[in-house]
Amino acid sequence: MGAMRLTHVTTAELDRWEFHAVRSGEHGRVAAQLLDLANRVDAGSEVSRAELFVRAGEQWEIAQEFERACSAYQRAIDDGGATVIDARALSAGALLQLDEVDQAYAHLKRLEGEDPPGLQTFIHVAEALYAHDDLEGAERWATVGAHRFLDRASSPYVRDLLVELLRIRFRIRTDLGLSEDRLDRRLDEE
Repeated sequence: MGAMRLTHVTTAELDRWEFHAVRSGEHGRVAAQLLDLANRVDAGSEVSRAELFVRAGEQWEIAQEFERACSAYQRAIDDGGATVIDARALSAGALLQLDEVDQAYAHLKRLEGEDPPGLQTFIHVAEALYAHDDLEGAERWATVGAHRFLDRASSPYVRDLLVELLRIRFRIRTDLGLSEDRLDRRLDEE
């Protein structure tokens, strides 16, 4: 795969680069290219500079380069542009990998105190906390996210994400030994 020379980026192009990384295992190289592109992308690009930093961070995480991932996520946070998953949530997950627990939870606390994050952010936080044995925190994030989006699942895409969050929540609640509730039973309806 040649070097990226674009200053206007589409989601389809990003998907192709990420597919290449999966196929080739060149996650670090793709992350570096995404960072370079984020530094050059024009304002009219379909994909925001912040999203490019986030995607680079995700590639660094796959490559087990968590410090580099945190740096890319911080650039996305500083940029302030639109991202699919809030960069603070992604940074918290990478910080947990580095055992920087206080910093990770500081990001999550700030995230909770602002406008409600999107559904994919709730999924990511619940999974990250679950993976790091904070079952109570994971259950709380999954529950808040499920309640927030329960009546907004009009599109198949949002409904699929909601079902994913409800499944994660059910798994967490099972591990916690909690009894089935109304949200758990909602899975039977899907």
